[in-house]
Amino acid sequence: MASVIHYTIATEAEKSPDFRRVLWTGEHTQLVIMTIPKGGEIGEEVHEVDQILTFVSGTGKAIISGSEKVVAQGDLVVVPAGKKHNFLNTGENPLILYTVYGPAEHADGAVHKTKEEADALEEAGKDEPPTSD
Repeated sequence: MASVIHYTIATEAEKSPDFRRVLWTGEHTQLVIMTIPKGGEIGEEVHEVDQILTFVSGTGKAIISGSEKVVAQGDLVVVPAGKKHNFLNTGENPLILYTVYGPAEHADGAVHKTKEEADALEEAGKDEPPTSD
């Protein structure tokens, strides 16, 4: 019998303040937790995959295709594939969220301690999602 794959997001966030950490990668989706430090941001980007972000704590601003919306604990934001987006931490505390990509966007098991590390690995082609070949 298969076991239940279960995460308590607040507990996962407390384990490590990593900018980005892949929690699980499946055949069609990927679960990633992110901690955006005070004054930080994800960085403007466009994905070829759909993305759903759920905010666990902190306050921030979502910018999608030029439109802005304040986000806070309990909010969920959908970013369709191909839409330019960024998320900024506008509060005093870390902005913690989890995001689901469909299909996967990052390397299975990836841990990026900072945005700079994440950007460098992406640019070097070392953060590629698994392929289904």
